[in-house]
Amino acid sequence: MVRLLLVILPLAFLIYGLIDCIRSDSADVRSLPKAAWVLVIVLLPLIGVAMWLIFGRPSYTPQPSAYPRQSMAPDDDPDFLRNLETARRHRAEAERLRKLKEELEARQAKLPDKKPGDDDAAQDGTNRQDKPGSTS
Repeated sequence: MVRLLLVILPLAFLIYGLIDCIRSDSADVRSLPKAAWVLVIVLLPLIGVAMWLIFGRPSYTPQPSAYPRQSMAPDDDPDFLRNLETARRHRAEAERLRKLKEELEARQAKLPDKKPGDDDAAQDGTNRQDKPGSTS
């Protein structure tokens, strides 16, 4: 049984290393070209696989953005809080502008209506006909 394990374990290690090397992307392989690593693994079975795993195998480090963000409560999310503050400022500004518009419209309603033909003579209370030397 022990003899069988001494044959099966190195063979499994060799097959694993060879398949891992063949399936890896050529651009990600470190130290040597991919074909050279396959030759090293085949010619030096145990040592070649160990060298592949240590020096040639691509390092598959996960990208920070590869994992989904943990969900958090809305009151803990800085983006959510920032959006709330921005929306609050927009509503306050819209309300301020609405009040200013209403105030302007009220002031304009209080002003006397001027007709386009009126001039300065009408404002001083005199009429052209009332002035001496005016002709009708």
